[in-house]
Amino acid sequence: MISFFRLSFLSLGLLIVGLSGCVVQNKLPYLQGGNYSTTQPSEVQNARPVYLLQPGDVLSIKVQSVQPALSDIFNVQGPQVITSGDPGVLYLTGYSVDDTGMITLPTIGKLKMAGLSVEDAQTLVRTKVGAYVRDANVLVKLLSFKITVLGEVRQPGRYFIYNPQATVLEALGLAGDLTEFGNRQNVKLIRQTAKGSEVVLLNLTDPKLLQSPYYYLLPNDALYVEPMKARTDRGNANNLSLLFAGISAIVLLISYITLKRN
Repeated sequence: MISFFRLSFLSLGLLIVGLSGCVVQNKLPYLQGGNYSTTQPSEVQNARPVYLLQPGDVLSIKVQSVQPALSDIFNVQGPQVITSGDPGVLYLTGYSVDDTGMITLPTIGKLKMAGLSVEDAQTLVRTKVGAYVRDANVLVKLLSFKITVLGEVRQPGRYFIYNPQATVLEALGLAGDLTEFGNRQNVKLIRQTAKGSEVVLLNLTDPKLLQSPYYYLLPNDALYVEPMKARTDRGNANNLSLLFAGISAIVLLISYITLKRN
């Protein structure tokens, strides 16, 4: 009888600890709110920011014309990113913006890129190249748009963005979304600035996220999803289950020995 009560107490304790590691449903959905409709879309005003180039960026500059002998001198020769599948070749096929904000083009020399948008940089390069190549078509792309996603996501890591813009939700999608233990109300966005690093907290469950100026990511941004307390509780529950299993085995063994002696 004593053994039965002991086992029941241990089982009850294990059940309580296990329940403490459960995740509450209302903490999981993104963009919670009662203003959504199946018939009328909810419009959110949030202008996309214009990214200004800075030192460390890598640009792809392609020049095409009816005079390929002249235009090809501006095209860096190297393995193609699409065929190689290795983002590391970006630094071999692009023009890096140096610490002074400059790039160096063949024949033309140094051009100031820092502080310009990609579109403005394209216009500047087209103007300079036009002095040497007649009717040149110039295409400038930002190659070094990469972000990092860490913490309670299914596939943490560094990801390259092959579009001019990226959002927080797109970044989390690249990382396979949050796990059930990811804290959706306290996601840290770490952004590099000229003065250093800045950290802002994002609440994925709040529909106002779509209006936040931090909804759109910038190159070299990092997202960190911290674990919920349920993650620790679940780990402790697993450890305690092993402990309770061991205690239960000992109690059963003692009960068996006691019965044999009687």
